[in-house]
Amino acid sequence: MTMSQESAETVGLQALGWLAANEELLPVFLGSTGASEADVRSGATDPAFLGALLDFLMMDDAWVISFCDSISVPYEWLMQARYALPGGEQVNWT
Repeated sequence: MTMSQESAETVGLQALGWLAANEELLPVFLGSTGASEADVRSGATDPAFLGALLDFLMMDDAWVISFCDSISVPYEWLMQARYALPGGEQVNWT
């Protein structure tokens, strides 16, 4: 199933809200990306930023599970959303 960019942006915004409410993980995201809280706020309207946020969440299975369980979606939705956002195209090495 292919997800539309609009649906993917919605997943990204849900992930952003989930991350912002996570007092332990938000500082990890900020520290690892160099983003400020202002960058996070302005990134809510930037599909590329939302894609980078999904990349960050997919670094740890526990984060994927926690986020997806919180919004009651299948775990593979995160990857499908990432593919639909800028920079998330599947790479074909052949």
